[in-house]
Amino acid sequence: MWGRLQSKGPPVTLPTLFVSHGAPTLVVDDVPAHGFLKTLPALLSERPRAILMISAHWETPVPAVSTVAQPDTIHDFGGFPEALYRLQYPAPGAPALAARVVELLAAAGISAATSASRGLDHGAWVPLMLAWPDAQIPVTQLAVQTQLGAAHHYALGRALAPLRDEGVLIIGSGSFTHDLSEFRRSRLEMNSPEPGWVTGFADWMDAAIVGGRTDDLLAYRRLAPEAVHNHPTEEHLLPLHVALGAGGQGRRLHRSTTFGILRMDAYAFE
Repeated sequence: MWGRLQSKGPPVTLPTLFVSHGAPTLVVDDVPAHGFLKTLPALLSERPRAILMISAHWETPVPAVSTVAQPDTIHDFGGFPEALYRLQYPAPGAPALAARVVELLAAAGISAATSASRGLDHGAWVPLMLAWPDAQIPVTQLAVQTQLGAAHHYALGRALAPLRDEGVLIIGSGSFTHDLSEFRRSRLEMNSPEPGWVTGFADWMDAAIVGGRTDDLLAYRRLAPEAVHNHPTEEHLLPLHVALGAGGQGRRLHRSTTFGILRMDAYAFE
């Protein structure tokens, strides 16, 4: 239905996922989150027939989805080792899935645009390269609208929930905490200790997710300790709200930290 990859029989209901993609070097760094992302396929009862990625690195004024049949690998970063710029993730696109996304959003009263040129940014291809290195599963991206906040992204997820029963794996890709100004200011190392303001925020978020406190998660910016410190801008947490809206009960799949201030936690919503 979604591309050249087909499975026998009706699809099973898939969970939705939120993963933290870290720096582009995660694809080569020997850190716990790298190893965790390699285990993602084993956590699913069926290989996805297509993947819808919601990455923090594609921001648009209104919802937008890529209709590209063969997405480019976008190296949307600077100052990293040259080897990273040679990496390619040649997964096929999923134009039919993109059309279905537009249809589902429209049914929920949400207008969506399409892009005939958008490829896969590192928020998409880094975790996908680790989880499905064969690059055979059709994939498309849905943009975030940072200025519209958590409730808007939760509504996007609610509208897209039927995809879970159609063999589509919805993955929100961002970062559980993401204050890069602190990273630059403090010159942190990979194994720097985690400060209390990071731990306190992450613990609050975990309790809210596992406890099913949806209203609190939508108001996290007001309720969570040090929310603005951990997320000076919201784009790296909003993919979680899409996964939350499309999924069910949340459970933590992974917890680790890089550079002291980047929590690399991952969740399934089932």
